[in-house]
Amino acid sequence: MFPPLPLDWSGLHPLIIHFPIALLLVAPLLLILGVALKNGRRAYLVSALVLMVVGTITTYVAVSTGEAAGELAEGVGSVGAMLERHEELAETSRAVFTVLTLLFGALLAVPTLMKRELQGPLFYIAHGVFLAAYLGGSVLLANTAHEGGMLVHQAGVRAMVATGQTASAPPAPARSAERDDDD
Repeated sequence: MFPPLPLDWSGLHPLIIHFPIALLLVAPLLLILGVALKNGRRAYLVSALVLMVVGTITTYVAVSTGEAAGELAEGVGSVGAMLERHEELAETSRAVFTVLTLLFGALLAVPTLMKRELQGPLFYIAHGVFLAAYLGGSVLLANTAHEGGMLVHQAGVRAMVATGQTASAPPAPARSAERDDDD
C-alpha cells in the first residue's frame, strides 16, 4: 500500500526537502574528483555544476513549500521560535547556494569564454577557495536540515496528508471493526 499523498502545496515539503539536501551535499564530491583527476576533469566539474543548479532550484521549491507548511504550524503550541529559526536558516541557505552556484558557474564559464583555462596553482587555489566557501554553505545547510528535523521529531510538527490531519495533530486512533458493528 502506498503512503497517503499530501493534500496541498504545504504537504509537499517533506517530499521536496530531501532533494536540495542530497544534491547540494553530493556536488562537492564531484568537484573534488574534477580537481583531483586530470582525465575527465571537465566532465566532473560540469556535473558538479549541474547538481548545484538543480539543488539550488529545488531550494526555492523547498522554501516555498516550507513557508506554506509553516503557516499551518504557526499557531501550534510553542513551535513559533523554532519555526522562525528554521525559516531564517532556510532562506539564508537558499541565498548562499544561489551565490555559490553562480560563482562556480562563473569559475567554469569565464576561463572558457576567454579561451584561457585556469592551470597550475591558480586552478587549485581557485577551486580550493571555492570548496572552502562551499563547506561553509554545507554546514549551514546541515544546520537548516537539523532545525527542520527538530521541528518534526521534537515538536511533532507534521505535514497535512490525505487523511485530513492538521499540521501537528497526532493521528486519530483507529476504530475497530467491532465498534462499528455496535452502532
